[in-house]
Amino acid sequence: MSRSRSFWVRWRVRLGYPLALVFWLLATSTPRSILVGGIVAAFGLFIRGAAAGYLRKDQDLATTGPYAYMRNPLYLGSAFLAAGFVVAGRSWWAGALVAAYFAIFYYAVMRNEEEDLRARFGAAFDQYAARVPLFFPSWVSSRFNAKNAGNRGEKFSWAQYRHNHEYRALAGAMAGLAALGLRLWLRLRLGY
Repeated sequence: MSRSRSFWVRWRVRLGYPLALVFWLLATSTPRSILVGGIVAAFGLFIRGAAAGYLRKDQDLATTGPYAYMRNPLYLGSAFLAAGFVVAGRSWWAGALVAAYFAIFYYAVMRNEEEDLRARFGAAFDQYAARVPLFFPSWVSSRFNAKNAGNRGEKFSWAQYRHNHEYRALAGAMAGLAALGLRLWLRLRLGY
């Protein structure tokens, strides 16, 4: 991991926990906002899960499945997941904090990860990056030759999903929505 990537990864996690606490304190959730936010977050989990089933970290350059349409489907899924929490929290201040956090840290992490992929896969990554957008999906597949990138054109794998521990995102989302439900209950019952 490059030195700059290490910095962004380390601080992304370290600032994520206090940000979550501030978000929780600022939340003014309603049952409806939690439901709608949960639906948006579920879409993000779906995107992340679909990507995780194709990702073989440190082995292949993922170019099939969602990776044929965007280079960072896991982060797009995380963006929808974060948007779901912003909706569920129903607070402009909390939403602005989450948006700023995501914009600052995830853009830097995506760019730093590209440095690692370029170093590992060279010209194959450059060809892939030239045809497939960084974050926002292209609705037309790149027709990138996955075999030239070291990817064997594999299909979605539940075993790979489990190997990448993507179920943790589901557990975290459920815990986060439950925490917002607790915040709603405290606010309504105890005036907190």
